[in-house]
Formats: sequence, C-alpha cells, structure tokens
Amino acid sequence: MWLNMLILVLLTTTQMVLSITKADYDFIIIGSGSAGSVVANRLSEIEDWNILLLEAGEKPTRFNNIPISAPVYQLIGDYNWNYTMEKQEGFCLAMEDQLCAWPRGKALGGTTVLNYMIYTRGHPEDYNKWGENNPGWSYEDVLPYFLKSENCNLDNGCDSPYHTIGGPLYVEQPYFSELTDRFIDAGRKLGYSEIDYNTDKIIGFSKMQATLKFGRRHSVATAFLNPVSKRRNLKIVEKARVTKILIDPITKATYGVEYIKNGKKMSAIASKEIILSAGVINSAQLLMLSGIGPREHLIETGISPIIQDLPVGQELYDHIAFAGMIFLINKKIEPFAKFFDPMSALNWLLQGKGFWTSLGDNYSDFELLLNGIGSLQFDRGRFSRPELRITQEFYNEYFKPLEGEGVFSIMPVLLHPKSVGSLKLRSNNPENAPLCYGNYLTEFEDLEILIKSIRTIQKLVDTDGFRQLDATLYNKPVPGCENFIFDTDSYWECAIRHLGVTLHHQIATCKMSEDFDGVVDRKLRVKGVHNLRIADTSVIPVTLSAHTSAPTIMIGEKLADIIKAQYLSSGEE
Repeated sequence: MWLNMLILVLLTTTQMVLSITKADYDFIIIGSGSAGSVVANRLSEIEDWNILLLEAGEKPTRFNNIPISAPVYQLIGDYNWNYTMEKQEGFCLAMEDQLCAWPRGKALGGTTVLNYMIYTRGHPEDYNKWGENNPGWSYEDVLPYFLKSENCNLDNGCDSPYHTIGGPLYVEQPYFSELTDRFIDAGRKLGYSEIDYNTDKIIGFSKMQATLKFGRRHSVATAFLNPVSKRRNLKIVEKARVTKILIDPITKATYGVEYIKNGKKMSAIASKEIILSAGVINSAQLLMLSGIGPREHLIETGISPIIQDLPVGQELYDHIAFAGMIFLINKKIEPFAKFFDPMSALNWLLQGKGFWTSLGDNYSDFELLLNGIGSLQFDRGRFSRPELRITQEFYNEYFKPLEGEGVFSIMPVLLHPKSVGSLKLRSNNPENAPLCYGNYLTEFEDLEILIKSIRTIQKLVDTDGFRQLDATLYNKPVPGCENFIFDTDSYWECAIRHLGVTLHHQIATCKMSEDFDGVVDRKLRVKGVHNLRIADTSVIPVTLSAHTSAPTIMIGEKLADIIKAQYLSSGEE
C-alpha cells in the first residue's frame, strides 16, 4: 500500500515538473470579458511574459458597434450563452415557461458586447464595506483603478478628481431627449440636485454616462484588446471553450487547462498562473468541474478528485427591476416609426438616463432608469419581447395597445437585495448549463423597497414638467392581476411578480472574503489552490449601487498590478 502511494506521489510530481518545463505560456487567461481583456492587456505589457487568452466565443460583427443592437445580440446564440434561471414560484410569471433570461456574453469582450453600456461605479460606502474584510479594496484603494481605465469625454467636462483622460476606455454622455430635462427638473422639485453619479456624491439625478466612443459601443475588446492584438507575447484564441483547469491533486498547484477547439480536446500549460475570468456563472461552473467547490455537491455530481472544499456558488446576488411603470403622454418625443431607419439606429438606449435616489440620507436603495422611448412596445416586440422571454399572449394583451402611442417608462431597480440566490452543477458534463437559482423576492424587504420606489416614481411624474405632457400612468391591469384593486400595494406586488426582470448583474458566486465564506482572498487567489486566481463579477462580495461592468474592469486593472508586484518586485520573471 505504501509503495503504491509513493509511486503515485512520484508520478504526480514528475507529471507536474514535465508540465512546467514544457510550458508555452507564463499566464493563461480564461475569458475575455470586462476583467479578462484588461488583464490580458496589462500583463502583456511585460515583454518577457507570454500570455494566452482563451475565449469561448468570437469577435462580434460590426453591427455590434450600434448601441441599439443590445437586444438583438442577446437573442443571437453565437454571442450569448443563453442561460435561464430555474423556475421560481412567484417571479417571472409573464415569461415563457416562467423562466427569466440570464444572458451572458459569449464573444471577445464578454458581456460588454450585449449590455446596455451604462457606466456606473457605485457608492464609496459599497467599497468601504467591501474593504472591511478585504484590505486594499476600500473606495480610496480602488478609485485609482477606475481612473486608470477611463478616457473621459463627458459633455459637462472631465476636470475632476473623479475623472481622467488618456485611458483605453471611452466614457461619454449620449444623446438626450427633452424628457431628460423634465426628469431632472422633477428631481429638483423633490429636493434633489443634478449630480455626476461617478463621484463620491451619488444621491440625486444625473444624465447617463456610457461606454461609447463617438456614439458607438466601446466594448472591452475594442478598448483593451484591439490596440494590443499584434503584440508578439499575446496570443488570443477564439472559439476555445475551457472545460477543465488542470490541478495536481497532491500539491494542489494549477499548471494548465483543457479546452475544446474545432471539436478537438486540447491543452495548454502555464508556468506561472491561470487567471479565471469566465464570468459569474461560468467561473463557478468551471471551478466545480475542476474539483473546487462544496464537497458534498461535487461528490453527488460525480466530480473526482476533490481538490478543495470551498463555498463556490453558495451565494448569488442580483439587481432586479420592474418593467411595468409606463406612462402615456400627449406627444411623441421621438418618431417611433423611424426606429429601424439606420440613420436613427444610434438613438435608442441612448435615451435611457440614470438616476439615483434614496429612502435614507446617504445611501441609495434603488435606482430609477428613464426610458424615453417607452417600454417593450417601442420595437413592436420584435426583439425586446423575446429578449425578456415575455410570452406573445402577454405582450398582445398588455403591451400591444401601446404601439404607436406617445409613451415613456421609468424602471425602478433594486440595488441592495437581501434575497440570496445560488448556483449548482447540473451534471459533470461541461456542455450542460449549470442550475441557476435567483430566489428573487424571497426576502419581503426587497419587495417593500420596490413598491416604495414605485411611489417615488409617481411623485416624480406628478411635477410640472411631466404635467405639461399630460403624463398619465398606464392603468390597464397587468394580466394575472385583474383581481387586485389597481394602484394598491397588493396590486403592485402582483405586477412585480409578473414583470420583474433582472438587469444581469449577478455577483458573489466565488466571493472574496478572508473568512470561511470566501472562495478567493484579497489578492484574488483561490483559497487552498496554488497559481489560480479569479477576476470577474463572481468575486464581488457585497451588493453595489452600480451596474457591474465598470467595477469588473476595475478588478482587472487591480489584479494586473497585484500580479506585477508579486513577480517583478521579487525579480522573478
């Protein structure tokens, strides 16, 4: 028995040595999303380091540059993983099979090729809370990394300690309709100031800032990969799906990856580290497929060997919103019939404007997003309806009567949910999507905040600027809620359960924490495993008063500096 164990150890160690000596790369990065693209750019600045970036998707078409293409790309399987949440009682009741869509980008640029480009960083207290158990992640610590990426091109100027120019990522303010001014004026009437929400003061009303470059989508691939794609020490491989991280079960040292390319199983070896940036769903799935995760779950799923027992997938938070606050007005702010005119194609979400408000004094409980072109009816349901998986029957009854009318909507977004979701493996087959549980509104406080946000919206629309448009709340009962008295809290609860949607800001499946509930430490190293780090939304440990793209880019910038400090300061290259 002891002889067999000795032989096993010798074989494993020999395998490890051979793998390292044959290494073609210093670092392998899995995923080219908001963090992965940044890390690839920054690490390849060191000419002596060879970097391999593996992306399961491919470069999107030029049509992707048009911001309005977001709902289209969310429907194209080649650029979207097309995940859905597992069916939940009391949510997504208007959706096909009562399943919420969880789109995630499968392309160079990750989800930044199909998101709505809103650039928000969040409240300083979000990061101070993050840093309480993770030194180095307070607002003061992370602000320089937001600035490092930014190339500010805002209409109201960039002369501020919270903005800078010269970074790879363009941040602009898009076209605004006259509704925007009325929206901001309504905020003033309620005692709120117009602000720049990407400073240390985020309570108030603000025009949206977006990742646009001269009116075109500026994805992380465009910003961080395209300019450096010719570097000799950076190899980018598209349509390469990683199926397993190679880890020595004795030493628990990561040394490579297995991936599928053109139907063939291939492998790549790294001498320094593997950086997992596959996203909140795929990173957790890949860890578990590689033997890192909750021991009992891995055993029952047939995963062997178990490398490290960690709480992968046991926490998940998400921003949810309500798509039913629709208002009729006496004029058309924009000519809806021109929606499919190519010359007007740049003017779509570019009408949505961000706004922060609070039920307290200093912290934002919810966000309100003004959509100046209405709701799902704006494109007659061609893309927006299937994007959200709204049933045709529901659309015809509730949204179709709005076609051709002057309409705008305001969407309340729950920023700090108390309800906790989770993620598990469906099987040990990488081709099978994992089980995604949102568990939305399972904590009643979340529902209470959304209903309070609805009351705030009603106060906004009852100000002079909107009265001049004869703004009237669309009072057709939401199908399924006809038995409730319209505009009561009970009615709105029913409506939210039918038309509640996710903004696809899932976090925390590979949570950063120095305590027992963490998967990675403050340097983004997977606990108990050598040479493996994670950089994407899965590591974010606290809910943010922000959309997740900008914070994830920040994570990529910070990780690159952490790695450089470790290897360059020690003289190891």
